[in-house]
Amino acid sequence: MFTLVRSRARAAALALSAVAVLTFGTTATGGAAAAAAPAPKKQGPTSVAYVEVNNNSMLNVGKYTLANGGGNAFDVAVIFAANINYDTTKKAAYLHFNENVQRVLDNAATQIRPLQQKGIKVVLSVLGNHQGAGFANFPSQQAASTFAKQMSDTVTKYGLDGIDFDDEYAEYGNNGTGQPNASSFVHLVTALHANMPNKIISLYNIGPAASRLSYGGIDVSSKFDYAWNPYYGTWQVPGIALPKSKLSPAAVEIGRTPQSTVTDLARRTVSGGYGVYLTYNLDGNDRSADVSAFTKELYGSAAVYKP
Repeated sequence: MFTLVRSRARAAALALSAVAVLTFGTTATGGAAAAAAPAPKKQGPTSVAYVEVNNNSMLNVGKYTLANGGGNAFDVAVIFAANINYDTTKKAAYLHFNENVQRVLDNAATQIRPLQQKGIKVVLSVLGNHQGAGFANFPSQQAASTFAKQMSDTVTKYGLDGIDFDDEYAEYGNNGTGQPNASSFVHLVTALHANMPNKIISLYNIGPAASRLSYGGIDVSSKFDYAWNPYYGTWQVPGIALPKSKLSPAAVEIGRTPQSTVTDLARRTVSGGYGVYLTYNLDGNDRSADVSAFTKELYGSAAVYKP
């Protein structure tokens, strides 16, 4: 059973009543990321867990370890999701947090640092929000650079480990916005990478932005640390010029993708020499059976859940 049309984005994209628009300056709420305690070493692909923070806690990612050796079952936790919104007065895109994303960020000491201290990277996903603003339609290099600074300032302010791009639900053209153009995403990624060269930039390989990675002789493919397949329960190699070590052709939804499929995709990841395995929708239930379905193939060990 394939999950080809995802409900995850729509739930996170719809604005909630309490909204926080960025106010930059002091880093009292977050500061620099805490130094990660060395996690027990494991060998195998990087495992990624998206968490719908409208419904679930980021801390769930840190509750799974490998029975053999005690390493983390997950290496990267993705906060899903902030939004790219559109200010119709200023005619400009801006970074928007619904009340649940803002709560995670404001409580970084208890929601983010515990994961980082275990050696798990925490990345913020940014998603369209039906308002016409998207990564692919910035009208100028300056507009793209302004939004890139909002994202990198957020990473700095809250001590995050990077940004994930998910070009869905932008609804290009709404509110008089432009259609996707060739230069927008290249300018955006170039500016973001310049602002935070040592942080993660990942690509959810979907939408107009994902097919617009080159402009004016500049190709930004190499500026991504990871790219992954966006269709759960399927195998699809992302069409981006990155080494296999940075790609996840496998994508699974925990609790919905059958465990047999989870296992098959993990086995295929290893046999194909790919370096990333993507999961979505880790919730607060004991999902050790679902997690073990891929950790046994990726790392040679079952996963243990500790609430």
